Amino acid sequence: MYLDYWQLASKPFQSQPSEAFRFQSEAFQAAEHKLRYALESRLPAVALAGPAGVGKTLLIESLAQQSDLTGPLVHVVFPQMSERDLLVYLAEQLGAPPAAEPRHTIEESLRRLEFTLGQNLKAGRHTVLAIDEAHLLEDSGLLEPLRLLLNLRPGGATAFTLLLCGQPTLLPILARFGALDERIDLKITLAPLAAEQTAQYVRHRLVVAGASREIFTADSLAAVHKLAAGIPRRINRLCDLALLVGFANGATTINAADVQAVSDELVAVPRAA
Repeated sequence: MYLDYWQLASKPFQSQPSEAFRFQSEAFQAAEHKLRYALESRLPAVALAGPAGVGKTLLIESLAQQSDLTGPLVHVVFPQMSERDLLVYLAEQLGAPPAAEPRHTIEESLRRLEFTLGQNLKAGRHTVLAIDEAHLLEDSGLLEPLRLLLNLRPGGATAFTLLLCGQPTLLPILARFGALDERIDLKITLAPLAAEQTAQYVRHRLVVAGASREIFTADSLAAVHKLAAGIPRRINRLCDLALLVGFANGATTINAADVQAVSDELVAVPRAA
């Protein structure tokens, strides 16, 4: 709607951008390097924690595209399931042989998983089991089953890396569940963008989208950082709406007052009277 007005070739703040829009902050690069190390070293278990919207799922997807790092990668995005359903899901996603009678029992699924993991191991493929929203695992009662799953070691070798990915509460949850916490080989945190990085992020996306002039003033970028707390998902939402409202109002640039108004009217949740 606003592309022609701002002289842009594409929307700069889409939630699912192309590779060209990706902004590699220092925090993102550091987390990516640590995860690369974990997979290259075939560590059994890793925890990745960060606020919602900071880019954890993007990091997992980035790793999935790096064929030199992994064999099969199963990305569980809905961890609120039973132990039985989780094991069935993992076996199916890894392409395990068809289920035998009695079908889809815990024991049967474990046998299928162990066989498939062993086959991948023999073929030199290192499996990754990535559990998103892992801070919900305590409520689902899946922390102990996942710990026990780490005991699957066909031929005594590490057959997969368990990657637990969740919000910051994941780390204290693991600390309370000491039996699994002791099995975590590496804990990684992904922090929000700093103020200067937020400005670089916004400018980078605008340039990639075709911007040839300044659209967001310096004070507006400071306001974006403060209101979005450096969280890329929030930055995207706020900046996209600011461009829309700026177009509707006939603005030539977006300033701090514009950003604040958009946040107050369209983003922030009003307090109950």
